[in-house]
Parts: sequence; structure tokens; C-alpha cells
Amino acid sequence: MNRDANDEINAPMTDSYRAERLEKLTKLRELGVDPFGWRYPDVESVTSVRARAEKLGVAPEKIFDDETTRVAGRVMLQRVFGSLIFLTIRDATGDIQLGLSKKAIGPDFKAAKLLDLGDIVGVSGRIGATKTGELTVWADDFTFLCKSLQPPPAKWHGFVDVDLRYRRRYVDLFANPPVRKVFQARSLIIEAIRRVLYERGFMEVETPVLQPQYGGAAARPFTTHHNTLDLELFLRISPELYLKRLLVGGLERVFEISRNFRNEGISTKHNPEFTMLELYQAYADYNDMMEITEAMVTAAIERLGGGSKRTFGGVELDFTPPWPRHKYFDLLKEYAGVEARDPAALRSKADQLGIDHAGKDDAVVINDVFEHTVEKHLIQPCFVHDYPAAICPLTRRDPNDDQIALRFEAFAAGMELGNAYTELNDPLMQEENFQRQLAGEDETMAVRDDDFLLALEYGMPPAGGLGVGIDRLVMVLTDSTSIRDVILFPLQRPAAGSTQAPIANPEEAASP
Repeated sequence: MNRDANDEINAPMTDSYRAERLEKLTKLRELGVDPFGWRYPDVESVTSVRARAEKLGVAPEKIFDDETTRVAGRVMLQRVFGSLIFLTIRDATGDIQLGLSKKAIGPDFKAAKLLDLGDIVGVSGRIGATKTGELTVWADDFTFLCKSLQPPPAKWHGFVDVDLRYRRRYVDLFANPPVRKVFQARSLIIEAIRRVLYERGFMEVETPVLQPQYGGAAARPFTTHHNTLDLELFLRISPELYLKRLLVGGLERVFEISRNFRNEGISTKHNPEFTMLELYQAYADYNDMMEITEAMVTAAIERLGGGSKRTFGGVELDFTPPWPRHKYFDLLKEYAGVEARDPAALRSKADQLGIDHAGKDDAVVINDVFEHTVEKHLIQPCFVHDYPAAICPLTRRDPNDDQIALRFEAFAAGMELGNAYTELNDPLMQEENFQRQLAGEDETMAVRDDDFLLALEYGMPPAGGLGVGIDRLVMVLTDSTSIRDVILFPLQRPAAGSTQAPIANPEEAASP
């Protein structure tokens, strides 16, 4: 059977491929083989085997009788030559060839003849090579670990349908090694960030996901209901106000890597569920947060390897610190051609750009114009600092100009990667800002959190705070142009029809 891969995407579950696999599963049981295996300890990674082989100096037809290994993985390629079967298996670290001979594995060869692409197997054997010099584990025994009832994507067509890849990430991960590498890199990035913060004396904490009152950001929340308490609750849009409560409580350096939820649009840069690093440091300000941002990104890059220059969307980005610092109002003048303190000119510019500004506060219009005219030019890593105070209700103001908030955003590749403040710890000014929001004077986050105000009245030390979008940082550092490519299971519309259809032609046995 050799049908086009696209013909298989919507094939029914009764597809003959699956029927054949079910028949083989029955035959395995008749042979006394459990098709779904058991514990298989002491497995060595493919990367480790390859490293050993390189030191041994593997040569054509050479087999090292004293160099044994035990490997396991998914069958990606199968070639049968009578009493000899060659398999290529894939584990989390790479691919390796196995050689199964009837003479070496004896009765297990009957089970091996029932293999399909996608099955998971394990072998113990000797490290060596074929006549052509290809590294091979020559099996002394063979174990079935899991029979695959669904065919994997076709060898030549691959698994390329983007929507299907996101829906069936479990297939995407084993079928497309570069995808797996992105998520392995994501784990390394988060590991490096944690290490930097631990070394600086930060404490990792957990704050509520279900909150009776949302706050800390400008966003629409998801709502839910607790039946026992008969209480409306919100999925958090930010952990900020809870983390600041911890500063009040004397935990002077705290951070959380949190899942946040915002009931808003979906795009290549936005997913309703996303990951944010948020941290607060007592007795610091936004200058300290710039230095921490550079340190974390540098550590993440070093953990990935390859130097401080990374390519994103065909453009080389240089993350070598220190990153350039740009004032918000200066950039607005440069790229929009207007002064931030000239409301009439700003609204005229908004009209030119097609921005609806009716009923909006001047500061909101300023930021709309900034986003349309400036952000696309912020390609190289940089900090934009000193924002309009009216759009920063949780931020301390410049002591020399109360129209400016001591806030920065970190940018790279035209995307905001992080946001930081010199934190407002004056409870009276914070209450005033909340009241202004409730009066509709701006569109930041019209929520008054009285318990947070009470916490501030007990006294919060001067502090710097920072939020970094983990998903976007991973995008930039792995050259992934969509946020869905760095989230294992991004939110999707329900699929039309069955979601259990096979994906593609499995090409059950490749030609020798």
C-alpha cells in the first residue's frame, strides 16, 4: 500500500493499516509476547552510545564483544533481509541502527518479524558497525515494549500539516526531531533562569491561580465558579499583587514561573494560556531589573551553546550585554514624529494610522501610537524606559517628572520580552490610581484590590519588579516564529470530524 500522505489524514479508524496491526497484535499474544511490554531498566541513551562508539573508533564490520549496551526507542525505519532485520530506532536524544539476526535472538525473531513502524522496542547487544561502517547495535536479545496501533507519518511526506501537528503534538514530537529540540531547549532556558535567580538569593514561590479578584495587568480574565463557597473566581492574569504581598511579609527576593490566563485573542505572539517569570527584589529598582534580565538571557544562551548571536526569522540578533537603553518619548519622536506631550498631534497621528481613539485617555493613545510606529523597529535586544505614568498604575514615578513612570520593557525582534518597574509602595498613591481607573480615566485594569492596599499600609520596602514572557523568550532563542511552536499543547478550535483518524501512509517496510 502506498497512498499519498494527505489522503490518510482523514481516513477512518477502520483503515486497513490499523486492521493489519491488530492482527499482528493477536499473533504476538499467540507467541506468548506481551505487546505492551513491562519495565525495561538500565537503558542507555543513543547520544551516550554514539559517544562511546566514537571513542572506540568503530570501523566497518567491527564488533566490540566487550562493549555492550541496552537501548530502547521507537522504530522509524525497517529493512528485512530474510534472517536479518535492520531497524532504526529513535529515543529522546537521537537515532541509531539495530541489527537483529535470527541466529542471535533465536525464538524472539518471530516476534521481530511482526514489527511495524512506530512500535517501541528494546534490545541488549554489542556495539559495532555494518559493512558500510554504519554504527549498529547487534542485538543479543529483543523485547517488545509497545505495539503501535496507529501508523506514524510517512517517511517521505512527513508530518507537515501545521494544525494537525499542534493537535497531535505527541506525534509531532517523535516524527519531527527539530520540534523535540525546541522543547528540550525550552527546558534548558528555564533551568538556566532558575539557576541565576537561586545564585542571587531568590526564593521560588507559588501564588494562587484561582483568585477572588484579578489584577496586576491590563487583561480580560477567564471566570469560573466554586460551588461549595458559591464564589465567583478568576484565573489569574498575573501573580504580581500576591508576590508583592510577600515583600510586605519579609520575603525580600521572590520569583514565580507561573501559568497565566488572559481571555483575549490568539496570534503568533499570543496564546490565552502562557508562561511568565515574575520576580521582586526589595531595595532594588528598575535599573537592577535590567541587569538581572541581561544576566538571565545570557545564562540561557550559554546553556544552549552557540554564542550570544542568534538568528530569528533570518535576522541576526546580538544579545551581548549591556543592551542599548532608549527613552520611550525619544523613540516616539523619532519614529512617529510627534511629541508625547502634544495630545492634539498624537490624536492626529492616531487618525493617520487608523487607530480608534474616541473616549481614550491621552496616555492610552500615546501607547497605541507607540505600538504602531516604534515597536517594529526594535529588532536588536534593547530596553525602552520611562513610560507615560498614566498607563503604569503600579509603578513609581520619576521624582523629577510625575508624568513619567520608572518602567522599562525589554524588546527583541520587534517583540516585548519583558516588563519591569520601580515598584510603587505608597498606599495612598496606589489607592488614588485605583480610583482613577474605576472612574474610567484609563484602560489599564479597572480593579480595586482593597486587601492589596491594606498590605501596602503595613509597609512594602522599595523594590524592583520584573516579568519575562518565557514563551516569547524561547521563540527568539530557538528561531520559532509562532508562539504555538514553543507551547506543547496550544489552544485550538475543536477539530471538525473525528480526531482519531490515522495521519499518513506509514510505509510499513522500506526498500533495502
